[in-house]
Amino acid sequence: MRNELDNKFLLQVFDKIRQFGDKKDDRYVLNGITAFTDMDGYTLFVEDPNVKLQYGFHNQYHYDYESDSDMEKFEKKLKEIDKEY
Repeated sequence: MRNELDNKFLLQVFDKIRQFGDKKDDRYVLNGITAFTDMDGYTLFVEDPNVKLQYGFHNQYHYDYESDSDMEKFEKKLKEIDKEY
């Protein structure tokens, strides 16, 4: 996922977080991952305390993280959510 974001995977995980996560205001939280959209719904945000992923119009995306270790843990959490739900 690091080099090339699998948009189908991301959208699937985002949907699972919304379906099975706890809703807090306009955000959903599941297994330590928070998912939400901007006001118009065109940009998705998926994040944990150390990694932030912004996914938007025309499949453009941006990761914000400090260490590869944080990124690996984030990817693992996303895969766990996909597998468990």
